[in-house]
Amino acid sequence: MLMLLLGGAALLLFLGGLQAFSRASVQTVKSLLAWIAALAGLSLTLLLVLSGKGPIAFFALTLVFPLLRDFLASRVNAQRGPQPGPRRRPGSPPMSAAEALEVLGLRPGATADEIRAAHRRLMRAAHPDGGGSDWLASRINQARDILLARAR
Repeated sequence: MLMLLLGGAALLLFLGGLQAFSRASVQTVKSLLAWIAALAGLSLTLLLVLSGKGPIAFFALTLVFPLLRDFLASRVNAQRGPQPGPRRRPGSPPMSAAEALEVLGLRPGATADEIRAAHRRLMRAAHPDGGGSDWLASRINQARDILLARAR
């Protein structure tokens, strides 16, 4: 009878966990998996040290340390939230057409197709989603807008 009650309680706990898991965000799931991995690694290290295999535990920790460092750095950056890029000062003049041509690497008299092609080429390398700079991407977009407005 006791085993039946324990089994029922385990089933209810499991179903409640599934329901909570289905509502969790991706970031929460990643964080949970990282905590589980960290606790498993620490448990394994502790067991290795207690069983007299300290050098192996030390070696395992040196292999895992870079992963742990990167994980902790990503957690700190996630808690800070998105950092705003540098902004143009309120009193500074807008980008000139010559400066826009220089940013996109074009010559005066460039066609709209050339402007779009240069913008696309530069944004592939400078887009923030690909690890590029927010400031540089905004300058490239601003240059494209100025030159396309001028080409019309």
